[in-house]
Amino acid sequence: MKTNNVNAGKQKIALITGGSRGLGKNTAQHLARKDVDIVLTYHSKQDEAAAVVADLRQLGRTAVAIQLDVGNAASFLGFSQSLSQVLQDNWGQQQFDYLLNNAGIGSHAHFADTSEAQFDQLMNVHFKGVFFLTQRLLPLLKDGGRILNVSSGLTRFALPGYSAYAAMKGAVEVLSRYQAKELGSRGISVNVLAPGAIETDFGHGAVRDNAVLNQFVAEQTALGRAGLPDDIGGVAAALLAGDTGWINGQRIEASGGMFL
Repeated sequence: MKTNNVNAGKQKIALITGGSRGLGKNTAQHLARKDVDIVLTYHSKQDEAAAVVADLRQLGRTAVAIQLDVGNAASFLGFSQSLSQVLQDNWGQQQFDYLLNNAGIGSHAHFADTSEAQFDQLMNVHFKGVFFLTQRLLPLLKDGGRILNVSSGLTRFALPGYSAYAAMKGAVEVLSRYQAKELGSRGISVNVLAPGAIETDFGHGAVRDNAVLNQFVAEQTALGRAGLPDDIGGVAAALLAGDTGWINGQRIEASGGMFL
C-alpha cells in the first residue's frame, strides 16, 4: 500500500536485518520512538514479523517486513530490487538512511568438535552475508547515512564453545574499519556494536532461561545482572539516529562491564 507522505524524500528510514525478534525488534522500537520508519527483514517467521510491523505502526511509524535469508548471498540482488520497490511505494524515496546488520544465529561447539558445516553456516550468515549484503545495498544507502554491524563481547573475552562464532564476529569488526575508511568519502559512518550476554531467545534463550548461566553472567558483570534487550536497542538506536555522527570506525561494547 502506498502512503501519502508529505515528507517524501526527507523521512528517515532504517533497514534492520533480523528485525522480527530480539535485539533487532527492540532496536526497531527505539528507532520508531525517534521518528524513524522501519524496513525489517525476517528469515521464516512471517507472523512474528507482521506483529512487529503492527506494533511499529501503533507507534505512528510506517513499517514494512521483507523476507531475507542473510546466509544466501545469491538472493541479495532480488532482495535489493524488492527493497527498492518498497522504498518507492511506501515513501516515494529511492534510498534509506540507516543499515543495521543484526540478523544472526547462535552456535555452541568446542573448537575440536566444530564441523565444516557448522563453520560454513556461521560464515555465510555472520560474515559473508554482512559483506555482500552491504555491498549490494550501497546504491540504496544515502550519502551521509550510517551502518551499524553487530558483533559480540566474545571477540574481547573467550568462553569455550564459541571459537567459530567469535571468529566470524572478529572478521566483521575488521571489515567495519575498512568500510568506514572506504565509505567515508560518501559521508557514511560505520561502527560495530558488541553486546554482552543478553536475555533474548538467541542461542535457544540460554541466558534468559538457564538460571545457573544467568547467575554466572550476573556475577561476572560489573552492574550485577545480565543484559536486557532494552540495554542494547537503545544503544543501537543512538548510534544510528542519535547525535553520534562523529563516532566512526569504532567498536562499542554494551555489556554492563562483563569480565572487566
